[in-house]
Amino acid sequence: MPRESGRKVVATNRKARHDYHIMDTFEAGMALMGTEVKSLREGRASLVDGFCVFYNDELYLEAVYIPEYLNGSWTNHSARRRRKLLLHREELNKISHKIRESGFTIVPLQLYFNDGRAKVEIAIARGKKDYDKRQTLREQQDKREALRAMRERNRGSA
Repeated sequence: MPRESGRKVVATNRKARHDYHIMDTFEAGMALMGTEVKSLREGRASLVDGFCVFYNDELYLEAVYIPEYLNGSWTNHSARRRRKLLLHREELNKISHKIRESGFTIVPLQLYFNDGRAKVEIAIARGKKDYDKRQTLREQQDKREALRAMRERNRGSA
């Protein structure tokens, strides 16, 4: 059987880009059980409530929902267990120094397979205030309206 190649997205956290200012992103591997990988290959996961936290100088992914594998038996995993992230020591140090500043957190943005290996894209982020969220929505709406107006103008001249 040929090896997988390319990138297959399993889950994205669209709410994170709405709730946070994304400062820096990292790609991390995950220490997973076999049934978790099988469940991910079926395309089943949710990053909505997920966050990352440091324990003993290691970074862990918390509250990410990977449902139990349907065909698994007693070897199945718990759906919201803590999962260790695999990063280089240099990257871990950089992240931990950033997080020590107030207002920063680590959120997962995307869960995907890269050449057959499960990866998670994490971001150092700062929470948005309500007025920042409204400003972002207003900018997106203005951009959409401008594109719509240009499209209508171009159709009229053709």
